[in-house]
Amino acid sequence: MNTKRVLRTKRKLRIRAKISGTGERPRLSVYRSNNAIEVQAIDDTKQVTVAFAHVFTKNTAGARQAGADVAKKLIELGITRVIFDRGGYRYHGVIKALADAAREGGLKF
Repeated sequence: MNTKRVLRTKRKLRIRAKISGTGERPRLSVYRSNNAIEVQAIDDTKQVTVAFAHVFTKNTAGARQAGADVAKKLIELGITRVIFDRGGYRYHGVIKALADAAREGGLKF
């Protein structure tokens, strides 16, 4: 039975098989729940989270805030290049707003 959750998990695994974050270029992973948007910068070689931001609103304004917050934290750490992992979600709406805000904050991907 292919529910929305199963299909998203398949897409997520397909994406994750192709991308991996490093210390110089971490993976910017996005998670969207019913109540919140979370974004983490992950170094997959060391399996550590470099930076994290979340907001408890699921709208484009909140996504912009989370993207700007994580960009600010990464710039302070001296990281400007990341690999964007949309987590199996479609690149529109809050995901696109988060990515645009991160780019405006100084990140390149």
